[in-house]
Amino acid sequence: QVQLKESGGGLVQSGGSLRLSCAVSESIFVYNAMAWYRQAPGKQRELVAAIARSGTTNYADSVKGRFTISRDNIKNTVYLQMDSLVREDTAVYYCKADKGLPAFDVWGQGTQITVSS
Repeated sequence: QVQLKESGGGLVQSGGSLRLSCAVSESIFVYNAMAWYRQAPGKQRELVAAIARSGTTNYADSVKGRFTISRDNIKNTVYLQMDSLVREDTAVYYCKADKGLPAFDVWGQGTQITVSS
């Protein structure tokens, strides 16, 4: 069974940077897209950024210009570079492998990001 393993989370000061990694146990090329979601306490999980097999990216308005998603098809890893972090970015960040049908999507276990002022 495919596994997604996130890493790179932690505590960072406002204005700082972090890079998240999502290592996938199989080729990520089989997935339509790879994505990062986040869920803050008391809020619904929301899409942060996604990257299609073609390399096309899309971002939530709240992170445009600050976050960058990328993928390494050789290492089967997806990255989320997060710059100019603000307190509102505090959440658990999840990696998702998208096969086009929710029943076939695969999620990682999540990694906590805490931004302090």
